[in-house]
Amino acid sequence: MLLLAKNIYFCVIKNRIIMTESQQALATFQTRVRQMLLRFQELKKENEALAAVVAANEENVKKLQDQLAQRDRDYQSLKMSKMLEITDGDLQGAKDRLAKLIRDVNKCIAILSDEK
Repeated sequence: MLLLAKNIYFCVIKNRIIMTESQQALATFQTRVRQMLLRFQELKKENEALAAVVAANEENVKKLQDQLAQRDRDYQSLKMSKMLEITDGDLQGAKDRLAKLIRDVNKCIAILSDEK
């Protein structure tokens, strides 16, 4: 026996409704679309979580870079202070190092003046 319901034919055999091939294909398609939407939502949440991790890591990297730059400045200052350290027996060496530093600064000033 065939029944017509909204232009769709169902075949009724022993009180069971059997869908036609196009209806089965449509049902399968709907199921797959629902599965894809669920997977999309899962991936979207995962992407948001990963984006948060990336942002946290970028912030951490920036903080570490700032610390590294500060430590480098501290190290350069320490080197400079060691160069200027004057001991009783090394007064002439300290004067020579200071004169070299002054020449280096003068060279830098001259280079900067030429660039302008």
